[in-house]
Amino acid sequence: MKVTLVTKEYPPHIYGGAGIHIKYLSQELMKIMDVDVRCFGEQDVTEPRRRAKGYKPWESLKDKQKFAAVLETMSVNMAQLSDDFDSDVIHTHTWYAHFAGLLAKILYQVPFVLTCHSLEPLRPWKDQQLGAGGYQLSSWIERISIESADKIVAVSKDMKADILKHFKVPEEKIAIIHNGIDLNKYVKTPLNPDLKKEYGIQDDFVLYVGRTTPQKGIEHLIDAADQIPCQVVLCAGGGDTKEYEELMTKKASTKKNILWIRKMLKEEEVIQMYSSAKVFICPSIYEPFGIINLEAMACQTPVVASAVGGILEVVVPDETGYLVTPGKPAEIAEAVIKLLKDPAMAVRYGENGRKRVEQYFSWTSIAEKTRDLYASLIR
Repeated sequence: MKVTLVTKEYPPHIYGGAGIHIKYLSQELMKIMDVDVRCFGEQDVTEPRRRAKGYKPWESLKDKQKFAAVLETMSVNMAQLSDDFDSDVIHTHTWYAHFAGLLAKILYQVPFVLTCHSLEPLRPWKDQQLGAGGYQLSSWIERISIESADKIVAVSKDMKADILKHFKVPEEKIAIIHNGIDLNKYVKTPLNPDLKKEYGIQDDFVLYVGRTTPQKGIEHLIDAADQIPCQVVLCAGGGDTKEYEELMTKKASTKKNILWIRKMLKEEEVIQMYSSAKVFICPSIYEPFGIINLEAMACQTPVVASAVGGILEVVVPDETGYLVTPGKPAEIAEAVIKLLKDPAMAVRYGENGRKRVEQYFSWTSIAEKTRDLYASLIR
């Protein structure tokens, strides 16, 4: 069996959960089938049973400002289907890749599998990133692709419910397959003193890892910082828009206890940060799954996260951490303070988190479920 995975993100260009998902899913699938990865970028890597190639936007679209992002995406999707295609199934991830899956279904008459990591109707702030017309086009691409796919993978029960609410698809077409975690890589790891010194990280700190975007609710954590009695470390790269990043920068500059690391750290460095944080905080207002919570739990760190989306299937309140109301800074601070005041409980929650991740979220299991889904369509 051979699958073509189409994605925007692929190493070394990863900035979100979908990219992490593809990295590890392809790594596990290549152990049991041939994998062809077609992504955005300049990648060109051939391994036993896995080939990854990057594609770039049409040169004629370069420097065209209006709707450039969405038009360039469509051009990459078409380029991705211009090479020879001999896979048994195509599997796309996020709207940035779905158009390629739709084209492959029509042109090559192969089963089309689509994974929803988020949904455009639930991210209205994207019109600031893509332009109002661009956002309408990305939403159309997502809709026609979801409603045309042979099978849809939802990364959580909540995501499945959202798909059924916003799109005309039969329930039996949707399969729930969670995100996973590399249990061998994400383990409790001491913080390198040089890393600590380089950024000015204090002994006691709480941590946020993610993008600077309204979806991730970073503004609510910044608002909560005044009430949190230790350093608040934000590991957050560039924002979805320059305007939002500038707004958050101004807001954070008024907080004496915020340390903002403005780049994507190396994976081994992020693991060290997770492991040494007293609490990991995920203040998202929309989160179909929230793989960052798995990463923190695997490193035995208690989690304070918004009670929204797929987070409800990952974080167990009063067992691996606390769930709070999205958009409520006071609740974030209160939950963090509880854990800071009871170190023994925090350690216990961290240990419980590791056990939960080991039991339910291994990539080996997820790859096997995905392979079985492909096989059911090919038959």
